[in-house]
Amino acid sequence: MGLERIKGALAALGNPQNSFVAIHVAGTNGKGSICSLIHGALAAHGLPSGLYTSPHLVSWCERIRVGQTFITPTTLRSLLLELRPLAQQWSLTPFERLTVAAFLYFHRQAVNLAVLEVGLGGRLDATTAHGQRHTVAFAAIGEDHQEYLGEDITSIAREKAGVLTPGCVAFSGPQPAAVVPVLRQAAVDCGATMTWVPPLADDTFRSLNLPLRGRVQQHNAAVAMAVLEHVSATMQPLDMQRSRKGMASVRWPGRLQHCRWHGHPLLVDGAHNRCAALCLRKELDGATSAGPIHWVLGILANKDAVGMLQALLRPGDRAWLVAITDSVCWSADQLVKRLPAPQAACLERTPPHLGSTWPVSIALRQATRQPSRSEARVVVSGSLYLLGQLHHQGVIRVVEKN
Repeated sequence: MGLERIKGALAALGNPQNSFVAIHVAGTNGKGSICSLIHGALAAHGLPSGLYTSPHLVSWCERIRVGQTFITPTTLRSLLLELRPLAQQWSLTPFERLTVAAFLYFHRQAVNLAVLEVGLGGRLDATTAHGQRHTVAFAAIGEDHQEYLGEDITSIAREKAGVLTPGCVAFSGPQPAAVVPVLRQAAVDCGATMTWVPPLADDTFRSLNLPLRGRVQQHNAAVAMAVLEHVSATMQPLDMQRSRKGMASVRWPGRLQHCRWHGHPLLVDGAHNRCAALCLRKELDGATSAGPIHWVLGILANKDAVGMLQALLRPGDRAWLVAITDSVCWSADQLVKRLPAPQAACLERTPPHLGSTWPVSIALRQATRQPSRSEARVVVSGSLYLLGQLHHQGVIRVVEKN
C-alpha cells in the first residue's frame, strides 16, 4: 500500500484531478450512503458533479458517474485500454487503475466538484492522491480489513484519519469512544477543523422521505446535510429544498432492501463486518415483525465470521452459509466449533454431496420453506458480493416500499 505509484501515473497524465475539487468520505460503514446523498443533492441542482464509489453490485460502471448518469461500458473500456501502458509502467493495482480512470473521466467531463468514497483505510488509499480535498466526512468507524489497517479500532481510526489535510473542514457523526480522541488529535496535528454532527431527530429524518432505510441512516443523513450546508456557504450556493429532493431521489441498493424470490419476501443487506451486523440485528429487533429469522449468509474467508454470527444469530434462528462465485467463504463446519452453543445450534450443516457451503438457490429454497406455526423472516446478508451475484443472476428483484 502506498501513494507513490498512483501519484506518478497521475503526474504523467498532467494531474487531471487538479481540475476539480473533492469531497472525501471515509469510514467503515455508511460512507457509500453519505456519498450518494451528497451527490444526489448536487446533481439535483444540475451541477457538473462526479461520484466515485466502491464496491459495485453488478457492473463496474456503477462506481463512476457524472450527474445521474453512470459511465458507459464502452467509455470505461476505452479509458482502461488507454491507460494500460501507464498502468503497466507504474504497476498500478486494479483499484488504482480505476481511480485514475475516474479522475481522468471527471476531468474530461468538466466536473468541478466530485464526491470520492475511500476504498480502503484512508491514509494510503488511492483516492487520497487527489490533492484538493478541503471537505472531509467520516462515516462510522469500526473493525474491518484488520489485515491491512491494524488489529484494533484505534489503529484503524488512525489510518482513516489520514485523509485529513491541513486546513480542511471535517464532519463526523457519533463514533465509538476509542475513535473520538484519534480523530480529534489528527485534526489538531494537521490544523483541520473537526465538527461533530448529532443524528437527525426522528421527525426531521422522516420529513426527508429518504429511500434509505434504517436508524443508522439518521447518522448518515445528518453528516451529508452538514457537508451540503458547508458547500452552500463556501463553494456553491444550494437551495435546501432542491437538495432534499435530490437526496430523496437516491437509490442505493443492498441496504435493508426489500426483494422477492419466487414470490417469497426477502430482506437483503450488505452487512459484511461485526459493526454492520450489530446495526442490522438492532434494526431487525426494532421491527414490528416478531419470530425467528432464517439467514442466508455469504461471508468471505477474510472476514470476522465469528463476530458477525454472534451479532446476528438468536435462539430459534436458522442460518445457511452459502458460496459466493469466485470467492473463498466460511462454511458451517468451520464455524460450528468456534461459536458459542446458542449460535452454533443455528447453523445448517451441508450434506456431503453439496460441498462445504450451500449453493445459494438451495439455501434460499430451504430458508423460504416455512415449517408449520413458523413466520420466520428471511434475510440475505454477509457480503455485497453475494447481493451483486443475486442481482446479476436475476435471482432477486427489487420491490420498492415506502
